[in-house]
Amino acid sequence: MKKPVRVISPDVLRRIAEPSSRFHSDYLAYRNRKITWDELMERLPHVAMIGDSVCTGVYVSSIWSTFWRARTCRGNNWFLDTNPAPAGIRSVSKKLEEFTPFVAIECAGIGALVDHEGQRQNFFRRILRTRNFSEQIGDLLATRRFPDLILISIGYNNVDWAWRSPRGELQQPENRLQRQSQDLRENFARQVRRLIDRAHMQGHPVAVVVYGLINFESYFQGREIAERLRTQDTSRYPHLETTYKYLTSFRPAYRSNLIRLARMVNEELREMVSELHREFTDGAKLQVRYSDAFATADLSRAELLHPIDGWHASVEGHNVLAEAAFADLGPSLEFLGIATRR
Repeated sequence: MKKPVRVISPDVLRRIAEPSSRFHSDYLAYRNRKITWDELMERLPHVAMIGDSVCTGVYVSSIWSTFWRARTCRGNNWFLDTNPAPAGIRSVSKKLEEFTPFVAIECAGIGALVDHEGQRQNFFRRILRTRNFSEQIGDLLATRRFPDLILISIGYNNVDWAWRSPRGELQQPENRLQRQSQDLRENFARQVRRLIDRAHMQGHPVAVVVYGLINFESYFQGREIAERLRTQDTSRYPHLETTYKYLTSFRPAYRSNLIRLARMVNEELREMVSELHREFTDGAKLQVRYSDAFATADLSRAELLHPIDGWHASVEGHNVLAEAAFADLGPSLEFLGIATRR
């Protein structure tokens, strides 16, 4: 199974060697061989991202190419990108590097679900080496150095309401939408509590940001433009229809209820975070926030979609997501002492 990827900020030694760096004393200890390289890295802020394919640089094409890409792709997304400008993505990691060197931990993977731990995965997800929400949480809990900041953006595969729906529920979906929304909230809350329990055991403050699902209403506006462009020129978006093999609810007939379900899920996530905030009131060591950065981002332009599948984000799409995600991190960075609110 795929494991998290750790990436250390570039030029870290040069940066912390500067006398003005908050890590300068740690650098001196390392230079004088009082601490090891691993111990030095553990003293840097650690930022983790949990998510699904929306948080990766993948796209769908032929079956075997998609499988290979899903098993090997890391970085090149709104959270983590190490490619130099201007070709690379203006990712959250690049924006954070302006404030501090840090260690990025990417856990996301294509096909990930908000699941009940122990739930058996289907053959397709096993081939993709998918790690669901509970497994990604488990990966973070197993790390020797627990993250300071954890970004969570997952649940998109859970809003495919039409997948395996009986015909009666396809025609009258209200009960199914309510049931899926509530199940997602319960499974989501149980996993976040695992994080919170471990966060309370740390000797450093921990901030958790739960991002709502993207603005599907504007997203499908962009998708409709891509569909029209493909009708006019079949060389455009060659795997646009392949989307429907993986997400039934992306079909035009089912989109309106997918939009409804995503809104219901976001409201459940907002209420869940509010409950956790009231329950865990240790404001000095733990901060848990809901962010509607993705839910309010304008994704209505076709150029934000990948030119191959018209489904996943293009480079420019990841730039929009990165801008939205980072714009709402101010309170968390201030809480952790990484940056002051601007």
